[in-house]
Amino acid sequence: MQRNFKFLLGLAIWGSFVLHARAQCPARPPSGTVVENPFDLVSQNGVLSADLDLGYSVDQFGYTHYCYKYQSPTGIVEAPTLRVHQGDQLLLKVKDTIPPNSSDSTGSMHMSAPAGKTCADGGTATLQSTNVHFHGMNISPTCHQDDVLTTLIQPGSPGFQYQIKIPESEPPGLYWYHPHVHGFVEFQVNGGAAGALIVEGMEKVRPEVTGLAERVFVIRQQYLAPWVPGPYQITLNFHLAVQPETPSAPIIEMKPGEKQFWRVANATLQEFIPLQVVVNGVAQPLELIALDGYPLAAPRTETSILIPPAGRAEFIVQAPPAGSSAQFIEQFYSTGPTGNPDFEEILANIEVSGSSGSAAPQAKPVTAQTSVSPESVQLATLKDATPTATRKLYFSEEFGGTNGPIQFYITVDGQKQRVFEPDEKPAITTKVGAVEDWTIENRALETHDFHIHQIHFMILEVDGKPVAHQDLRDTIQIPYWSGAGPYHSVKVRMDFRNPTIAGTFVFHCHILLHEDMGMMHKILVEP
Repeated sequence: MQRNFKFLLGLAIWGSFVLHARAQCPARPPSGTVVENPFDLVSQNGVLSADLDLGYSVDQFGYTHYCYKYQSPTGIVEAPTLRVHQGDQLLLKVKDTIPPNSSDSTGSMHMSAPAGKTCADGGTATLQSTNVHFHGMNISPTCHQDDVLTTLIQPGSPGFQYQIKIPESEPPGLYWYHPHVHGFVEFQVNGGAAGALIVEGMEKVRPEVTGLAERVFVIRQQYLAPWVPGPYQITLNFHLAVQPETPSAPIIEMKPGEKQFWRVANATLQEFIPLQVVVNGVAQPLELIALDGYPLAAPRTETSILIPPAGRAEFIVQAPPAGSSAQFIEQFYSTGPTGNPDFEEILANIEVSGSSGSAAPQAKPVTAQTSVSPESVQLATLKDATPTATRKLYFSEEFGGTNGPIQFYITVDGQKQRVFEPDEKPAITTKVGAVEDWTIENRALETHDFHIHQIHFMILEVDGKPVAHQDLRDTIQIPYWSGAGPYHSVKVRMDFRNPTIAGTFVFHCHILLHEDMGMMHKILVEP
């Protein structure tokens, strides 16, 4: 529903880029085939060292693919899963292999890094520039770690070395990595540049998963032309999902009665995904284990799990008896009068065959790991903490006649409404050790998706009422305003007590178009 000159600019950039595309990305899986786990890169002796190249290609239908390529012993694989333990070193060299002359001047914008502050190659951000955000990780927002404000990796350079110490207290769970060059995030994530990152050790916190076959599923979304409403695809580990009337859905294999541990990342541009496993038309109970990389205080049973854009959910699924009709589906979700509706999709058909008691192919059993700190999952200290400050923020949109929203804002109450600029001063300044309660309100006619880098926050209230489950999250949806009555809101407790996260980072809407168009601001956490 968002139509303005920036969409036309996006179309021009995309069209110019497509004309110069070269086949660099691996071929995507054929329709209706078995979904496999992504290729694993596993830390050894406390270190995970790997090289990733950002490439791209255009398929026969005109969709531009961006890809994280890894040279495995058997050939190039796309978007490997990075598996680390608490305390490990993650040494990731990222090289931008997109030719620097692959688009003309329409592919550059004013999104250069703040004056005098650059990391990696520096320069001006363009459609070909990249960097990496380690979404949900409680790590430092500094150069060579999780700095997205000044890090620019340019095409043609030797590449850039990320050197990240995984904190000893990092919660075991599912995280993910993706590009985060402001102004162009949607373009590269739209093309598929996103992968899973797992901190091992869930079975030490939630023993319910021990011995279960583990499945890693990354849901991606791709529009034919980024920023432009039109044809799009939903994929499951790059397998094309289908609408209910289309028979060639991807296939997930399970044994009768088998339990599996599913780890699902929503790496879409804007899709709010209510997930269900349906057997013979009936939604099945799912044992929810973790959200956004944080183990729950106790597992709970749900028949539908809503994952907003950039969110993650980890849950146990039990296969039905042989001969059952089973599907893994995304339900319909309304995002409001000016939002884009998210339609029902069959993400995969679940094929149940063979004898019970053995794991399906491509499913790795969860085995005992070490070095999980109990402190990483203790919620009581945050729940009982006295807030050092309270703040109110709100989402809003500016309209342009019948063309829908033309500008997107996130504003700290009492400040002037404005879009993000690279040289802006932080909208919020706080200190290490602070615990703050933020109320985030949605004054727009479409659902928004709040995300903050570097930390998790605790959900306290929804629409002014205490919640039953005070989960820790890094991303949360806030429903649209209907046009009458009070605005919807969430109240969250922000935890700035970890000195590792000191520095400047950002909070924003994780609908990537909105972020690219300025629905983002900086926060400074002083040591």
